[in-house]
Amino acid sequence: MKDQPIKTIPLSNIQSITEQIIIEIEKAVIGKRDALETIMAALLSTGGHILLEDNPGLAKTLIANSFATTLDLGFKRIQFTPDLLPGDITGGYVFDSKAEKFTLRKGPIFTQMMLADEINRASPKTQSALLEAMQEYQVSLEGEQLLLPSPFIVIATQNPIESEGIFPLPEAQLDRFLIKLSIGYPKPYEEQEMLQRRQDRKQDTVALKAIVDTDTFLRMQQAVENVYVDADIEHYIVNLVNQTRLHRQVVVGASPRGSLALLKISRSWAALHGRDFIIPDDVKLLAKPVLAHRIILEPSLWGTRNAEAAIIDEILHTIPVPVITP
Repeated sequence: MKDQPIKTIPLSNIQSITEQIIIEIEKAVIGKRDALETIMAALLSTGGHILLEDNPGLAKTLIANSFATTLDLGFKRIQFTPDLLPGDITGGYVFDSKAEKFTLRKGPIFTQMMLADEINRASPKTQSALLEAMQEYQVSLEGEQLLLPSPFIVIATQNPIESEGIFPLPEAQLDRFLIKLSIGYPKPYEEQEMLQRRQDRKQDTVALKAIVDTDTFLRMQQAVENVYVDADIEHYIVNLVNQTRLHRQVVVGASPRGSLALLKISRSWAALHGRDFIIPDDVKLLAKPVLAHRIILEPSLWGTRNAEAAIIDEILHTIPVPVITP
């Protein structure tokens, strides 16, 4: 029996639904509307894996858990450590002495949203266990391909201030993250509001409710596919990505996967803001979180803070912006 096609919901409904989701999450996460909207846009894009890089205590784990709750998705958290093995993520076949046969014991990767906490603490061998899952949505065990649940989303975190005992993600894996984002510190008045809310509720946890179910979320993803993209916008995206390959301070520019990522999240961003078409400002706004982690700079810039973002900014100022006729 063939799978029934997912029925889409009207594109015009996306804005109101996502607004409800973000308002619910803001009960737990204060003052991060821009970051939450960007993450929501990534999640609505197919293959919307997210890398959150920021200092400890800035709600990276809380944000991932909150989105899983409001979207009613299965959620698993894996704490990455140097002694973590690939089998600890994927699972494997174990011998059942009673049944006298090998049985499959699935690992925590078999979920809809997986939080890979401090992913750069694990060895490259363990990190690579995610590559097939993030791209092919399957896991290979003993020559057998096992499909992952739908949707399958990886949210990974890493701490930028530590340099010992870590294994930086290889470029091939970085390229599989749709966006790389920093949350940042709250403003003083936002931090005070956080304290006041904690006083009022008299407990650490914030009870959130599901706004949509899994089926509705999949239909929202499908609806975003109907956002119109003008040929001039496509040309603009290609020019931006191509310029990362030509820039004098870039050794390796963004791959075509970067072009696709920028297209997909721009469509989602437009839908989030009540439009059924992309405008150039959508592309410009999302270029840094999509492209900055996909370029490799010349050695003289290694270690320079925000060098990648500065180069993307420079490229945005050099590429002519198309004028779209309504």
